[in-house]
Amino acid sequence: MMLESVFAQIGMVLGLAVLGGVLAQWLRQPLIVAFIGVGILLGPSGLSLVDQRTEIELFARLGIALLLFVVGLKLDLHIIRTVGPVALASGLGQVVFTSALGYVIALWLGMSPVTALYVAVALTFSSTIIIVKLLSDKREVDALHGRIAVGFLIVQDIVVVLVMIGLTAYGQAGGDVNMGWEALRVLLTGAAMLVGLALLMRYVLPRLLHRLAHSSELLMLFAIAWAVIGAMSGEALGFSKEVGAFLAGVSIASTPYREQVASRLVSLRDFLLLFFFIELGATLDLGMLGAQLGASVILSLFVLIGNPLIVMAIMGYMGYRKRTGFLAGLTVAQISEFSLILAAMGLALGHLQEETVGLITLVGLITISVSTYMILYSHVLYEWLAPRLSIFERRVAHRELDSLEEANNEVDVLLVGLGRYGAALAAELRARGCRLLAVDFDPTAVQQHARDHYRVCYGDAEDPEFLATLPLHQASWVVSTLRDSAINRMLLHGLRQQGFTGKVAIAVSHIRDAHRFEQGGVDLMLVPYADAAREAAIRLMTAQASAEPRGGKSA
Repeated sequence: MMLESVFAQIGMVLGLAVLGGVLAQWLRQPLIVAFIGVGILLGPSGLSLVDQRTEIELFARLGIALLLFVVGLKLDLHIIRTVGPVALASGLGQVVFTSALGYVIALWLGMSPVTALYVAVALTFSSTIIIVKLLSDKREVDALHGRIAVGFLIVQDIVVVLVMIGLTAYGQAGGDVNMGWEALRVLLTGAAMLVGLALLMRYVLPRLLHRLAHSSELLMLFAIAWAVIGAMSGEALGFSKEVGAFLAGVSIASTPYREQVASRLVSLRDFLLLFFFIELGATLDLGMLGAQLGASVILSLFVLIGNPLIVMAIMGYMGYRKRTGFLAGLTVAQISEFSLILAAMGLALGHLQEETVGLITLVGLITISVSTYMILYSHVLYEWLAPRLSIFERRVAHRELDSLEEANNEVDVLLVGLGRYGAALAAELRARGCRLLAVDFDPTAVQQHARDHYRVCYGDAEDPEFLATLPLHQASWVVSTLRDSAINRMLLHGLRQQGFTGKVAIAVSHIRDAHRFEQGGVDLMLVPYADAAREAAIRLMTAQASAEPRGGKSA
């Protein structure tokens, strides 16, 4: 029986989502699979407990806007430069070859040209969220194949936004509207939007964020409002909500606050996206999916096998070892949440039928489920397949040798806290040639030290999501100059969660705190006033000893 109360429907959705999430976790599956399954269970094909209410649709649209906002916020072109041309070559090459081959397969399956084009493009995108999570769990984000994978996932994210812009323009150029004039209008409007955004980034947003950053709650509220305003502006200018939200994220991606904002928005983004996947599942007709089973298996096999082979071929040609190409290639063996969003957009524009959306969703369920196990057991798979992969490797993997040299540790010490003691310690470490990355929650301190050419970022040491963004894998020491024992305990807990294997030094105010942290595994205690007094005493005694001959009695 249909639940009439919106509150009861939301409660039912959340309760079953938790149960589905527990089951997915037990099966080591991404939550996306569980949420789509819950949507099918609650929708017309299942128990018919939830209908397509406006409230659920609103939550879903907010989730998509925040997803694109966070993608724009984390758009770090430095990562692409760091891994060299392989990110662009493998990212763009995989998109081109997968689209071309997917289009041929879709036509062979009897689809119309427009439908085949949508399906082919949907097969090209891989899930940044799922891949980064799996690589983080395996502590391989900073490995060579992990950095390359993140690089070409960023390229894919850029491409998907361009595709959305093109589809929006194509969808609006219907009827008697000339396609050329519509393309020119989109180009001019887009240029004007980018110029306005550039002016905001140059003259308004840095100062505004600096003032707002004194209150983390106000900063988060502004970020959410900015994402929604960006989505609204994108739609008003004739693009789409997704494009506007993405550009809103890009507009503050170059500020020191992006990691803090992104880490705080992750939970809200995931919560709201839950409703998108449940809404998507609720619209699926299981009878219709049964008719699409054969096509979905063929397309899924292409994604699971063809996509990794394409990436391996490109990386092998560029001079990477077969192992690196294989491990990086496995990360594209599934389609993305963007593929599902693209399908939903095609349905809204009238380009696709519901059965095509169901087909793409079914391919997503199959590829995400299977590729998760492929990535989790990637090293076992490689050992089994290694003798057959030599065709994808040059005799001398010259690019890999260069990349290994570039992959040297870039951070020796991660310093938390830039107060008086922290700033003095940072200056001493830098003077001794230490490669230092400093973190502070005071925007003024961050701005001041950035002007002095320190590597410094704005963030909260208590936030485990923020700690996950730091290069802990490279650091030999994590040093906290904060003397708040509660914050330091949270920092230690977060470091353990992230699997940090280096050494930890913590500033304490009392000897009892020092004993407690020493028992907790901290390697070095810093007692600022006592250490300073001890150093002063040593200097005084040294000066006294050197002065005694001059002060002795004359003969």
